[in-house]
Amino acid sequence: MATLTVWKFSDPEGAERVLGKVEALQKQELIEVHDAATVTWPAGKKKPKTKQAFSTTGAGAAGGAFWGLLFGLLFFVPFFGMALGAALGAITGSMADVGIDDDFIRSVRAEVTEGTSALFLLSSDAVVDRVHAALEGEDMKLIKTNLSVEDEDALREMFSD
Repeated sequence: MATLTVWKFSDPEGAERVLGKVEALQKQELIEVHDAATVTWPAGKKKPKTKQAFSTTGAGAAGGAFWGLLFGLLFFVPFFGMALGAALGAITGSMADVGIDDDFIRSVRAEVTEGTSALFLLSSDAVVDRVHAALEGEDMKLIKTNLSVEDEDALREMFSD
């Protein structure tokens, strides 16, 4: 089963920088990245820029739809008005099955703000100690994951250095 994790960086370039490192780790077969996307929110901008890491053609099209819906819920719903907001509310109910519920949306919205960036990573089969070593020194914070509480606590502890 794939795990969705959201990592926040205190600068707008952090998510792209770490995505490059994660892609290198995948080439070394230390993690399997199913999909990824970044959000960058430079200071002075009204809303963030989002980018899917992989192609949006073919197999990536479903991922593009997923990221588009998720980022719409996270960052743009307040601008859509009540009618569209209600329709999206019905869709969010189905996303709760994969760990994306109102709590997830609220916590990501509260953390990813102007002047920051975030890496959304759908992955599995990570060699956690090797991934941790490769990302050591990065100023990043785990915002949310769909892991069990015990696994999430262990992940937070490992990357809290």
